[in-house]
Amino acid sequence: MRKIGIVFLLFILAAGPLFAQSQAEKPKLVVGIIVDQMRQEYLYRFADRYSEGGFKRMMKDGFMMKNGHYNYIPTYTGPGHASVYTGTTPATHGIIGNDWYVKSTDKMIYCAEDTTVTNVGGTAENGFISPRNLLTTTITDELRIATQKRSKVVGVAIKDRGASLPAGHLGDAYWFDSSTGEFMTSSYYYEKLPKWVSDFNAKKGADKYLSETWNTLYPIETYKASMVDDNLFEGLFEGKETPTFPYDLSELRKTNGQFGLLASTPFGNSITLDFALAALEGEKMGMGDETDFLALSFSSTDYVGHRFGPQSKEIEDTYLRLDQDIEKLLDYLDDTYGKDQYVVFLSADHAVAEVATHMISENVPGGNLRTSAVGAELLTFIASKYGEGEWIKNSSNGQLFLNHELIEDKKINQELFENEIAQFLLRFDGIKEVYTGTAMRTREFTEGRAMRLQMGYNHKASGDILMILEPGWLTGGATGTSHGTGFTYDTNVPILFYGWNVPAGESSRYATITDIAPTLSMMLNIKLPNGTTGQPILEITDKK
Repeated sequence: MRKIGIVFLLFILAAGPLFAQSQAEKPKLVVGIIVDQMRQEYLYRFADRYSEGGFKRMMKDGFMMKNGHYNYIPTYTGPGHASVYTGTTPATHGIIGNDWYVKSTDKMIYCAEDTTVTNVGGTAENGFISPRNLLTTTITDELRIATQKRSKVVGVAIKDRGASLPAGHLGDAYWFDSSTGEFMTSSYYYEKLPKWVSDFNAKKGADKYLSETWNTLYPIETYKASMVDDNLFEGLFEGKETPTFPYDLSELRKTNGQFGLLASTPFGNSITLDFALAALEGEKMGMGDETDFLALSFSSTDYVGHRFGPQSKEIEDTYLRLDQDIEKLLDYLDDTYGKDQYVVFLSADHAVAEVATHMISENVPGGNLRTSAVGAELLTFIASKYGEGEWIKNSSNGQLFLNHELIEDKKINQELFENEIAQFLLRFDGIKEVYTGTAMRTREFTEGRAMRLQMGYNHKASGDILMILEPGWLTGGATGTSHGTGFTYDTNVPILFYGWNVPAGESSRYATITDIAPTLSMMLNIKLPNGTTGQPILEITDKK
């Protein structure tokens, strides 16, 4: 009898992992993290100061695709969030910019704009938001469909587009209202705010953060991964004479948009995390029988990056503080759901260029294209050949939209007209390549910048002339920086998975952000988003 008991005990001990595995056939929660404007190199450049529990934990115990890229142009926030969550590019999902020109209405439209809905909470002007301009399903939609909507999906961000597009057509979304300092939604999602949202807003978290002084987390002289604090290449807050620490937020808010200032500090990320944790608790996410999905976007890294640039002390400090927020999130997930009971992915909606004037000062090629001067010369050229007229209806997102009616009335060959404009534009310093809409629609480009441009080209919505600038060139001013190109400084972003069923490791194989959604589909055993063109990351899904 004693021998039988020992054998039975050994069987139970050996079978333990099998029982545990059967209980974790799916994760309780998926957390998607988009860090707005994050370069892959930030994971290394600031690593000496990262804690062991934040970015380093994900890099050490998760799986990282070091050579992850955006595979289309333009690399902007709206298209980036849409592409990660749909597994495809603007050519398919239709979000071709943060805003774009609509030919049929002769007006611009915002990527998340929906005038059929109204604000719920917040202010009226910030409430015309929904995902209706997104033409495909998202991974979050497919999770809801697979579970007959039993899975809960919540999108959270400072930026409305960073919340509404990832949450898809079937999830809920909340964003920060810069007029009230509160989180809000629209009537697309709710008729009134859930109680937990009202309770969160009642705590006046934005006022608390804006009563602080933004100083460096550590002594500023120890910040060795960034340039000197006081320089000519960083933008200023209104009312401050130098772009230098410390920043008295209680004073600066008076001249910098009041609550809107919060987004331009690392505390915008912190209040986003506060609200995300409140969402997990308020919606009881991860507590049911189905996998739930939190789509979290940290927007403040983008605001800080635009103003100060990637070599600034402000961006270094922002990432050191974000690392602490990531650690706080992971600790919360451990305590609430248990280790290996959730899966997290982390990526970015685009990366960022160096400040052009800074590079010029260091004898590195770069520049700022004077678009107004280029436009004026182009109109003079067209008028000299074809006469006066409103030949160009719109210029946006590096594209020109031509007046098709006028071209037809003048009996001008459209393709010839486009080619003449393209050839003329190539005479300007800073313009590297020019492609025509006709070429985008009639030819298949299989490599290089032309292919990436085509992957961002939507046949119905995109323009007639598409320009690519030289590396290091922007269209801004003397300070600050931007993004939008297909060069590696804008495309190379983190693709990092961590947690449930994710092996530890890394790969330098080329991968794209459109591979994230299909990887999740394989992990969760659900249908691919209906426009997906990416492929699963086999190092994660087919681990041995």
